[in-house]
Amino acid sequence: MKKHRFLKLIGIVLLTIAVVAGALTTVIAIHPQFAIGVIQKMMYKKAPVNTYSPLHNPTKGMTESGLYKITERKYGTKYPNSYLDITYPSKNVEEKHPTLFYFHGGGFFGGSKNMGDPMAATEATALLDDLCVAGFTIVNVDYALVPDYHFPVPLIQANQAFAWAQKHADEYYLDMENVIVMGSSAGAIMASQIGSVITNKDYANLIGVTPSLSPKQLKGVVIDDAPLDYDRFPFACKLLVGNYINGTTFLSKEEKSRYNNILHVTGAYPPSFLLGSEYRTDMNEMHNALNKVGVINEIADPLKEEGKKMPHCFVAAEREDPTAKKAFLRLIDFLKHTALN
Repeated sequence: MKKHRFLKLIGIVLLTIAVVAGALTTVIAIHPQFAIGVIQKMMYKKAPVNTYSPLHNPTKGMTESGLYKITERKYGTKYPNSYLDITYPSKNVEEKHPTLFYFHGGGFFGGSKNMGDPMAATEATALLDDLCVAGFTIVNVDYALVPDYHFPVPLIQANQAFAWAQKHADEYYLDMENVIVMGSSAGAIMASQIGSVITNKDYANLIGVTPSLSPKQLKGVVIDDAPLDYDRFPFACKLLVGNYINGTTFLSKEEKSRYNNILHVTGAYPPSFLLGSEYRTDMNEMHNALNKVGVINEIADPLKEEGKKMPHCFVAAEREDPTAKKAFLRLIDFLKHTALN
């Protein structure tokens, strides 16, 4: 009898835990910022997530890695975090190189141009230095984050950064006729969408952006492991992306369609280099969509090519990992001999 009561008690306790866990999961699914806000507080402590002030004092000069860098240039006034850094291959800044705009990752709740993507396996800052050494002027752009700002605000800010760069091209020796847009993780989502904003008028109207760049200026897009097809996302990714889009994981068909750039590529989309690891399914789907409309593109998919499973945004480890290094060299070759050719 006692054993029966004990088992019954355990059953009640387990059922209660299951009910509470289910209720908590439902609440988080409806209001993901509850969970994401906790993470932000741990990351930022008392510092603001969004600020109209630069994170650091503006500087200019040679870096420890031998590059010339100008920091904390304000490209807009309407939204917070509207600052960018410019890095040149050498102190001879007057020598023009193709301009590569980079957008960091961080799930739209964290990260910055200074710290890269806190969710990636490695920092992206070394990757940007090596891209610069390869012959690109790097414009590293910050943008506003949740919970105060949602899609498509970062795209609007990206467009403002392009406009600022065009206005100040002579002052900062920026080649705005040969532009590459690159992003990792959340930034890769932005990069993919920027490609369509600039080359697809219908999508630009859908987003509500009048492009600052022409299709002729945008020579290529680099999409580093972007989750795009919302219905395929695991729950954790839905929390981040859903929170970014509309503060919930329960999105309408229209919201998911507007977000998923795979549905909006046309034959005018720029030559593209894709990197797929954690979100390789989405990257292969994007690869197939680009092939279908006749856009030159290449994909680095280590699992398919080598049977090797790589972490999210693996190319950032190109200094240590041979597979990442191989993908990095393919990326540089694609940009120089295909996109910019």
